[in-house]
Amino acid sequence: MTHKGTMKPVKKNKAEEPELEPLCCCEYIDRNGEKNHVAACLCDCQDLDEGCDRWITCKSVQPETCERIMDTISDRLRIPWLRGAKKVNISILPPLFLLPVFLRVASWHFLLGVVVLTSLPVLALWYYYLTHRRKEQTLFFLSLGLFSLGYMYYVFLQEVVPKGRVRPTQLALLTCGLFLILLALYRAKKNPGYLRKSASNDRSLNGSQIESLNRKGFPGADPSGSLNNRTSKDEPKGSWASSGSPAKAREDWCAKCQLVRPARAWHCRICGICVRRMDHHCVWINSCVGESNHQAFILALSIFLLTSVYGITLTLDTICRDRSVFTALFYCPGVYADNSSALCFTCVWYSVIITAGLAYIFLIQLINISYNVTEREVQQALRQKTGRRLLCGLIVDTGQYNRGFLRNWHQFSTLGSHPFHHPAEDIV
Repeated sequence: MTHKGTMKPVKKNKAEEPELEPLCCCEYIDRNGEKNHVAACLCDCQDLDEGCDRWITCKSVQPETCERIMDTISDRLRIPWLRGAKKVNISILPPLFLLPVFLRVASWHFLLGVVVLTSLPVLALWYYYLTHRRKEQTLFFLSLGLFSLGYMYYVFLQEVVPKGRVRPTQLALLTCGLFLILLALYRAKKNPGYLRKSASNDRSLNGSQIESLNRKGFPGADPSGSLNNRTSKDEPKGSWASSGSPAKAREDWCAKCQLVRPARAWHCRICGICVRRMDHHCVWINSCVGESNHQAFILALSIFLLTSVYGITLTLDTICRDRSVFTALFYCPGVYADNSSALCFTCVWYSVIITAGLAYIFLIQLINISYNVTEREVQQALRQKTGRRLLCGLIVDTGQYNRGFLRNWHQFSTLGSHPFHHPAEDIV
């Protein structure tokens, strides 16, 4: 005979917990953790309804409301996929639709071309400062760069090659340059040298020391919560780990990543992680440029500039015959007589604008490498007025790591080969 009092009570919380059914290709889990459907699109979006009501009644829409609407749109913009719909980053879409339209409109007339080609860089800079101020990652510039490469190559194949002025060897050389650009970009997109929290960092400082470093406001801390890795002039150089004193390590400690950084490492507020020998955060690759990918970044820039100049030369030689490249850029009679030549000429000027901007970046990079200074160190030196400015500010020499032209380039050529080895004079 069994006793009812000895029976174990059944836990109802697990039984009552609803099991999540498998998602079909058109369903997804939204940012609120609820199951949703791609057909819902913008249905039941209160922020959008409120914004439309205020717009109809001629009332201003709050910036916070616009941000919430954009967050809702980006969360619900998905495409059907196996085991649930996949989210599409909304920032990659504008270049795919707007760039061909703008270039087609610019090819209708000379004045339209001037207006459109002038407004495109302005819009790109405005969007850059908007996202940079909010410290947000965006795929807009990466999508713009890759789609520009593809679209320029498509126009070259459809409009320039059929005219018969481009030889097969020239086309093969241009195609090879395009593939080399993509390979270099793929390499530059890889790990730039992220600093991960390792066991050595955990053993270096105990819990009380870490809490003390996070709580105290040490000099040299930047607004991102990370502390810069520069020592004062009166402080002797040397490794803090050898002395075991947290006071000497304060300028190498990152409160965000909770780790001790080597010299020249910085915390990227956009990526949210520390990068070894960080140069800058590049929006064109949507990643940081650091110790492990700086060489690939320079290689991608150099190959792009050579390929772009070569493609511009071939196109101008086809649509503006018997004229030099520089003359054809500013004086090419009859280029707007047919749509094909007008589109090619517009694409040439678009390529010239992009090439000129990246050539400036490439020049600054070469100068910084020659003086063994990173772009991040240049910006800090300009703010603190500690660097030596030459050629109207084009060159900024901090003097901290400059070892001479040849030794600076030799050190750059060996970046990433010995990630845990640093010269004795560079140890902070």
